[in-house]
Amino acid sequence: MSHASPVSPSGTRLLDSLAVVLVSPRNTLNIGAVARAMSNFGASDLRVANIFYREFRSASSAVGPAAALLRAARDFPTTAAAVYDAQLVVGTSGAAPGKPWLQPLERLEAGAVRMRGTLDRGERVALLFGSEKFGLSNDDMSHCHFLLRIPTRDEHPSMNLGQAAALCLYELARVDPGTLPAAPPATEDERWLPQNFPRGAGDRAPAPAESLERFTRMLEEALVASAFPGMGSPTRTRQLRNFVRRLRFSAHDATLATGFLRQMLWKLRGTPARPQPEPEPEPEK
Repeated sequence: MSHASPVSPSGTRLLDSLAVVLVSPRNTLNIGAVARAMSNFGASDLRVANIFYREFRSASSAVGPAAALLRAARDFPTTAAAVYDAQLVVGTSGAAPGKPWLQPLERLEAGAVRMRGTLDRGERVALLFGSEKFGLSNDDMSHCHFLLRIPTRDEHPSMNLGQAAALCLYELARVDPGTLPAAPPATEDERWLPQNFPRGAGDRAPAPAESLERFTRMLEEALVASAFPGMGSPTRTRQLRNFVRRLRFSAHDATLATGFLRQMLWKLRGTPARPQPEPEPEPEK
């Protein structure tokens, strides 16, 4: 069954599984402009993270349906909390491609095709925009699977927040279904798996960000407990987060791997051994 997004009367495809996340925005008029662009292109899930003020829902730049969208915006304390349910997290950056990013950097038109394919499979995408002054921090970007770049003049690489959001949303809404990559076929050659191992399509669904972050934190705890050099620093945390996202865990695998780590951590911390049941006496011959 297809999960393709519905099409609006104008011919653009609605972005009902897209979460637009504004990280540390500083200007209420820009927030309202983002809400207006979302209303234009059929996105409705606006989230703000680590905002400097709480009175942003009455921005005068959001009118008509955009005003209702802005009033329904959700406020999260951190970037990690704001992207908790997304299977694909994408950041935006105005930097040139020559910088050694930890995440892949894609032009908007190419990244939009990848995001559109994810949305049309019924999976959630979180699209992150940084503050007007500083952009996304290294920690914010470590939550992303890849970064989007809008090609601009080298002399003026950054864009107004509302304009950048409008461009990205337009590109997503106009993607031709014929350009979308085909979903990988399900493998039937699973004879090596146990008989009771689940084989449904849900086991191949990508893990949401919340599960990946839980695994990352537990992996960090296990490495600290094992005295791995350099653990505990923000740089090492970002490296681990990026590493985990490159693994492309399914939801099932993330749960399984977290269970493995929990047991390892239990042993590394020197928890007393669990009592074992007494062996059954052997019958007399």
